Amino acid sequence: MITKTGITAVIAILCLSIPGCGGLRFSEISPDARDFHPQQIAVLPADTTAFAEAKGVVDRLFAEALIERQWFSAVFGGEAVGQRMESDEAFRKFVAGYLAKRENVSFSDPELSGRIGGLTGTDAFLLVRVDYWNYTTENDKKLAKVSLSITMIQAKSGKVLWVASHHKISEYLIIRPDLPVVAKDLIREMIGYMPH
Repeated sequence: MITKTGITAVIAILCLSIPGCGGLRFSEISPDARDFHPQQIAVLPADTTAFAEAKGVVDRLFAEALIERQWFSAVFGGEAVGQRMESDEAFRKFVAGYLAKRENVSFSDPELSGRIGGLTGTDAFLLVRVDYWNYTTENDKKLAKVSLSITMIQAKSGKVLWVASHHKISEYLIIRPDLPVVAKDLIREMIGYMPH
């Protein structure tokens, strides 16, 4: 026979376990991240190939969110990295070469990542990809959707320390939420899981 105390205990356990069900859609931390605590971090310009309207916005939001956390003594944001790439041909070649190897052969080249870290004065850098940035309708519900993928690279070794992807969906009736506002909340949530 189940007593009131037993039922209360079961309900309490279930209520306490619900917050533990949250988290990112995907997150993988390397064992090497445990002992790595970067002081300076860079964010390469976000890959917004499929969603050009997110270009620049995501870079600015990432820099703001990282500075807000106060985990790093210096944050070299995507806009600053992009400007450096425009004015410094050697730097542009290192970044382009690194990204091409990542894309084509899934290789994080330690020599190129070290050059990127050295030229930006950073210990680690983030690669950001915009997976969704749009308004849509699903099952007669109007939705604002933003989805991002992040990869954290240790500059000196080229090791992938953290990979994560997550999305945020805001339902609306008449007034569409601004996608940058949705993205800002998503970025803050994702950064909360980032090793530092």
